[in-house]
Amino acid sequence: MPQAYIYDAVRTPRGKGKKDGSLHEVTALRLSELTLRAIAARNHLNTQKIDDVILGCVTAIGEQGACIARSAVLAADYDISVPGQQINRFCASGLEAVGLASLKVTAGADFAIGGGVEAMSRVPMASDGGAIAVDPSLYFKHGILPQGVAADLIATQYGFTRKQLDEFAVRSHKRAASAQKNKRFADSIIPVTDINNMVILDHDEMVRPDCSLEGLSALNPSFAHLGTQFGFDNVAKLKYPHLERIDHHHTAGNSSSIVDGASAVLVGSLKAGKSAGLTPKVKIKAYTSVGSDPTMMLSGPLDVTHKLLKQAKMSAEDIDLWEINEAFSAIALMYQQEFQIGLDQLNVAGGAIAMGHPLGATGAIILGTAIDELEKRNLNTALIVLCVAAGMGTAMIIERV
Repeated sequence: MPQAYIYDAVRTPRGKGKKDGSLHEVTALRLSELTLRAIAARNHLNTQKIDDVILGCVTAIGEQGACIARSAVLAADYDISVPGQQINRFCASGLEAVGLASLKVTAGADFAIGGGVEAMSRVPMASDGGAIAVDPSLYFKHGILPQGVAADLIATQYGFTRKQLDEFAVRSHKRAASAQKNKRFADSIIPVTDINNMVILDHDEMVRPDCSLEGLSALNPSFAHLGTQFGFDNVAKLKYPHLERIDHHHTAGNSSSIVDGASAVLVGSLKAGKSAGLTPKVKIKAYTSVGSDPTMMLSGPLDVTHKLLKQAKMSAEDIDLWEINEAFSAIALMYQQEFQIGLDQLNVAGGAIAMGHPLGATGAIILGTAIDELEKRNLNTALIVLCVAAGMGTAMIIERV
């Protein structure tokens, strides 16, 4: 079967996901349209050659519901023959969309686009409901926790202190601020403009260069009330009875921030790329997803990475750069400990704690960051991974061409 290659990756800046955020007046459709227009223009694409556009969108309701991918294809003036598909694997939706695009290519397509979008200031997280959040017959049976409580459970299980979590968050902001200053996102970030082509936002809005350990230590835990007042701590201890208590150490400062954003990644065969005059950046060596414990919930990155490395016949020592979505500090610290990753290899340009986590788009965003950093550092392989709500994990290995 044909090998799938990545030719380009673009993303919008990430805007504060509240009413006072710079992108609040911009719809998910507009964000997606801009990324699709950019990836077609940058690569001089004949869009008739695109087999599909697959976009992750977690809260697919209201203005970002009803298959936002097909709406974006039409808004971006792609050829009418290009279909669109919206998928939801929660936080890993963007990476899963790229993985599915790669499968289209291995099945014979010339090109496919994967990516995602989430306008979190306009369509609030969890506003679509869902059995996993509201049906007691499901969450009592499986001990399903709110994600913040699950992150605190992991911190407790692994013995991570509040200081360790805050230190990781400070590092994320410092690295993101340095990357911004040195224009390390310039190859992939596209400005968000209005209908008059005036720039609304051209940089990630949530990065705080002055973030300090002292400032973060003053924040109150965000999920203690869910654990104690709503009884989720007891649910966790039923599953993990060796824990005397759940230490609630995660705050707004050491958790990912809510933002608006979109992403798009162009995947194609080598033959199609040559025909279009394009040079691939990386090839997709392997990708997969797994289910994991829905109580611990966010430990999926461990399970999926072990599976993926085995699938690719590789070891952790074969990976040059690692990109894990910083949903919460404890997730990244757990992952770093499991695979003995050096700090100079993990999230080298910062992550979602500093720049935010637009749910459906993040997976493709951090994939693009990994591609850029491989090129800038003249390295060969990267592994991209995300924890996923309800107990799942998704990961991909890429290799420079």
